[in-house]
Amino acid sequence: MNDIPPLGLGTWQITGPDATEAVRDALALGYRHVDTARIYGNEAEVGEGIANSGVARDDFWLTTKLWREGLRRDEVREQLEGSLRALRTDHVDLLLIHWPNDDVPLDETLGAMAELRDEGKVLDLGVSNFTSAQVREAAGIERISTNQVEYHAYLSQEPVLEACREHGIVLTAYSPLANGKLLKEPLLAEIAGERGATPAQVALRWLLDQPDVVTVPKAGSHDNRVANLGALEIELSGEDRERIDGLPKDRRVISPGFAPAWD
Repeated sequence: MNDIPPLGLGTWQITGPDATEAVRDALALGYRHVDTARIYGNEAEVGEGIANSGVARDDFWLTTKLWREGLRRDEVREQLEGSLRALRTDHVDLLLIHWPNDDVPLDETLGAMAELRDEGKVLDLGVSNFTSAQVREAAGIERISTNQVEYHAYLSQEPVLEACREHGIVLTAYSPLANGKLLKEPLLAEIAGERGATPAQVALRWLLDQPDVVTVPKAGSHDNRVANLGALEIELSGEDRERIDGLPKDRRVISPGFAPAWD
C-alpha cells in the first residue's frame, strides 16, 4: 500500500479548458495528488493538463473512479481502459468504486479491480461513499487503501473513521469546505484571524491534523490552489481543534438518491 499525498486537487465540476489549466497549474505549484472520475467527464482534460505540466508521471499520485453503473467484471476493465486512454497514462495510482451498488456483488467488482492491479494498470484499490459496514465488507475481500467520503467540520464521520482505522485504511475527505459553507463560519474566521490564515486553510488543517485523513479540495482558480496549499504550512492549537470539534456535525451536503443509508 502506497502513501497517499495528504492534500490533492479535486476536479469535480471543473471541466473543459479550465480542468486542463487547473491540473497543469496545480502540478506546477507543487501539488502531487490529482483526483478525477469517469463521471466527472473531464479525464481527457485532466490528461492534457498532466501532459502540459512537464511533471513526470511517477512523481505524482493520480486517482480515478469507476461509475456505479459499470461495476460488472467486464465493465470494470472497460471503464479503466477508457480512463487510461483519456488520462494518457498506462496506470493510475488508485482506482475507486465511486458509489456502492447493491445490484452488483462487491466481490465481483473488487476481484476485477484486483486483476487490473495485478497487471500493473492500477497500483492501489479503494472505495468511495461506503458506510462503515461496507468498508468492513470490502476490507474482508481485498486490500483497500482508502474510503473517499464527504468529511468536513460540519459533518461527523466517526463510525467510518473507526472502520477505516481498524483495517489500516485512509479516509480521503471530499467537499472539505462543505461546498463553501464553512467559508462563512464565524468560528473559522475568528481562528483564521488569530493564525494569519484563511477560513479555508483552517478547515483543511483541521482535517489534515487527524490521523489517517487526507483531503482533495476542489480549487477552480489559481489563487485558491495557492491558498489551499498553504494549509500545509499553518498550525492549529489544541484549543483551536477543540473549538472546531464543538461545531454541530450534522450538515451533509452530498446525498443523491442512490446513496447508501449513512452511518
